[in-house]
Amino acid sequence: MLLKNGLIFTGNGFTLGDILIEGDKITAVGTDTGYTAGEVIDLDGRKVLPGLIDIHTHGCGMKDFCDGTEEALDTLAATYIQNGITTVCPTSMTLPIDRLEEIYSVYARWMERPHRGTRLIGINMEGPFLSVEKRGAHRAEYVIPANMQDFLRLWETSGHRIRLVDVAPEIAGNTDFIRQAKEYCTVSVAHTNANYQQAMEGYHAGAISTTHLFNAMSGFSHRAPGTVGAAFDCGAYAELICDGEHVFPPVLRTAFKVMGDKIAVVSDSLMAAGMPDGTVCTLGVDKVEVKDGRAVLPDGTIAGSVVNILEEIRRLISFGIDESLAIRCSTITPAKIIGADSRIGSITPDKQADLLILSEDYTPFLVFRDGICELS
Repeated sequence: MLLKNGLIFTGNGFTLGDILIEGDKITAVGTDTGYTAGEVIDLDGRKVLPGLIDIHTHGCGMKDFCDGTEEALDTLAATYIQNGITTVCPTSMTLPIDRLEEIYSVYARWMERPHRGTRLIGINMEGPFLSVEKRGAHRAEYVIPANMQDFLRLWETSGHRIRLVDVAPEIAGNTDFIRQAKEYCTVSVAHTNANYQQAMEGYHAGAISTTHLFNAMSGFSHRAPGTVGAAFDCGAYAELICDGEHVFPPVLRTAFKVMGDKIAVVSDSLMAAGMPDGTVCTLGVDKVEVKDGRAVLPDGTIAGSVVNILEEIRRLISFGIDESLAIRCSTITPAKIIGADSRIGSITPDKQADLLILSEDYTPFLVFRDGICELS
């Protein structure tokens, strides 16, 4: 298949050209692909992005990963793809280990059969190794110190499919856990009341990312740089919820100036993503309501977002963030964080044919995953 006359995202802008797809891979990109016969789709100058990647999202389509059903996973895969999101790390909440084991076993079983829609590449284990003080929407009674016994139990149950584990480094024993867990998956500093030094110890122990920077962590000030200051200083990656609600636009602009391509745009979306005000849903075991475009707990605490990655790119551009930077931080950067950048994240020969073709109004026109058109 040849996708012809597209404005192809190169990483630093767009160049008019063609994309040759053979099977599930991109085999050539440019103006001379050597294609002589077969299906040709003329993109008529539309922008072509790599498939978007969301490494921190709980749900959409009024389903949540922690529903723990194959029906929910089917819905997630079918809904994310509609917004050009071709790869996702479904994210679990802080729940009892027994319950997480049940959820992960369903996911492992689901992953054993072929499925279309978005690729649910591996689990983001957001809890329960967090700080009670900075737990956010997570239940305090389920928060526990990090330990390899519980982690390995869930690692085996998932079929070795945990891609991220989140840890508050200031809790006694948690840096030791980071040193061990980094051999299995990416470790992210998260939901933490750590001061600057404690956070730096977590990064030095092997954490390479920061979960939803600014949210649910010690803040940044001139004499107490906290976790945010450590994230700025250490060279690690950082997730950033870019809906303009979790972090206001002036702070988003500052974060992008400081960290640039080290930022991964994430949605942290709930099952109510895209739903109107007044929608009521659950997150973990708690009730959440959408009010004024924000998802909040009964006490007013902001929970996850109600947007998707493509909407965040549109908003970032409106906030003054360079379009190419916003796209890179929604594609290749998250791919690097989860160790999948050799397969996905850019429009490059030998990578998976995951592509988002945009209409003039920056909405999906065509979406391909593994060379198959999933949305037309």
